[in-house]
Amino acid sequence: MSPLLRPFAALALGLASLGCHAAIEISHAIALHGQPKYAAGFKAFDYVNPAAPKGGDIRLEAMGTFDSLNPFINKGVPAAGINSIYDTLTMKSDDEPFTEYGLLAEKIERDPADKSWIIFHLNPKAKFSDGQAVTAEDVVFSFDIIRKDGDPQYKAYYADIAKVEALDKQRVKFTFKSKDNPELQLIVGQLQILPKHYWAKRNFNSTGFDIPVGSGAYAISKIDNGRSITYTRRADYWGADIPVNRGRDNFNSMTYVYYRDMTISLEGFKAGQFDYRVEYKAKTWAVDYNFPAVKSGQVKKWLLPNGNPQGMQAFAYNLRRPLFQDIRVRQALGYAYDFEWANKTMFYNAYTRSYSFFSNSELAARGAPSKEELAILEPFRKQLSPDVFVGAPVPPKTDGSGNIRSNLAAAQKLLTEAGWQIRNGKLVDKAGKPFSFEIIIAQPELERVINPFKQNLARLGIEMKIRVVDVPQYIERHRKFDYDMTTIRVGQSLSPGNEQRNYWGSAYADQPGSNNAMGIKNPVVDALIDQIIAAPSREQLVYRTRALDRVLLAGYYVIPQYYLGADRVAVWDFFERPKIAPKYAIGLDTWWVNPQKQADIRRRQSQR
Repeated sequence: MSPLLRPFAALALGLASLGCHAAIEISHAIALHGQPKYAAGFKAFDYVNPAAPKGGDIRLEAMGTFDSLNPFINKGVPAAGINSIYDTLTMKSDDEPFTEYGLLAEKIERDPADKSWIIFHLNPKAKFSDGQAVTAEDVVFSFDIIRKDGDPQYKAYYADIAKVEALDKQRVKFTFKSKDNPELQLIVGQLQILPKHYWAKRNFNSTGFDIPVGSGAYAISKIDNGRSITYTRRADYWGADIPVNRGRDNFNSMTYVYYRDMTISLEGFKAGQFDYRVEYKAKTWAVDYNFPAVKSGQVKKWLLPNGNPQGMQAFAYNLRRPLFQDIRVRQALGYAYDFEWANKTMFYNAYTRSYSFFSNSELAARGAPSKEELAILEPFRKQLSPDVFVGAPVPPKTDGSGNIRSNLAAAQKLLTEAGWQIRNGKLVDKAGKPFSFEIIIAQPELERVINPFKQNLARLGIEMKIRVVDVPQYIERHRKFDYDMTTIRVGQSLSPGNEQRNYWGSAYADQPGSNNAMGIKNPVVDALIDQIIAAPSREQLVYRTRALDRVLLAGYYVIPQYYLGADRVAVWDFFERPKIAPKYAIGLDTWWVNPQKQADIRRRQSQR
């Protein structure tokens, strides 16, 4: 947590009762632990340029297609960038672990000693894009409709909210089921506010291209169904000059251009069809960014350090399938993935092996558990493997030569213990049924990454089938858990909390559309998530998260892959950035366009 730079500014209202004194705070901000970095009356975040010029346009890439302008429901594929049309009650700063400042909410009222409620005072200037005022009734409506008809992840996120009520036109109160979930006060601030008057006459739980009314800095201005969507900065945006928005949202327009796959999108970038690209493939970054525009300096390559936890990228087992319910089977398959060889041969040694569900952060469990972690885990000793109390499991290693005979021997031993045996070169169970499964992917280029793993599994007598599906089918199959194995990328924040239920909680293992891709049902995991949510301090949050990490790792629910603690960004060279970069984000929303450079590059692109 960032240290307090200036005294915390708040209006204290004394409430005396029976000789006790409780202090109600009405503030501009709220921090999960500690105090906000920015005091009341701050002008702008440190990582923006408050005087950044407005203008120009930016074109961005998107993958697949889209068929919906509703990002809140468990149907269709929503358009990229659609959340830019909505404002939230508060905004998270990108240079603090978890602190939020007023956006639609001008003030935040709470009792620091009683975390069972919070009141947001809406900014009286806040208006939707059709000119109607944003009211407390809109907040209540938004919460109710999203929790009732929205994607299941919202039900998990908002599970501990008892009620939401409009106290008057500009004050809305959230009441929680307990006082032991301090993160909820910040979570409810992230609620995107929808206009009740717009949705009251429409079916919320439907897809389509009716342009919705929003309250954010941008509005939809053009749609090419499934191919592109353009958002234009609103000249009448109510919040352009409030502190959290100064120096942000500088582009006049943002257009998302859709491509079928990453290979085609790279060619589109080379041709100047869009302006900004985050590169996810190490080989492409190392080899393919040598086209003329790079050599002439018109395209710049930046490797931007990333201070965020990298979470877990992995091959994920579907435990709903009987094939993967034996932990020995899950352990065994992990021995067939040769990260060291792949990193050297295919990835130019760019990556670090994922070793934790909270990789690249202080939240990750490493080595033997500390006394604080042991104290958290001890009540569950009878339910856990003894290994949890010795050290955090680490993925099997190789020497990178491609010879993994010893690893495969270890895998074979585990498979034999689990009742599998080799017959005629095939691994079969006691009934003679072969060990065969399918992995689904949406990007054809991933076949190259998976094939060596597939070949190693074949040496064990296991058949892996790689199924490439289009993006809408991939999304739908994930929603229904219709796969044997898949790839996942579970991102994490510096302050994990309620979202962990949706990732690993038993209640969401069979909830269609949840993010519990593996189908984990583990009462110890559930109990540790509850402890994380109720953590009274940053220190305890770290220890409890490490304890959860150890239990998840010991379940062998995934085969960890790799991560990069930086972002590979390529841009056409007409962007300018603030002098200070945000610690926990790329900060694209703080960039701006140099109009002369953009005009020159656009002219050259049109001449190709």
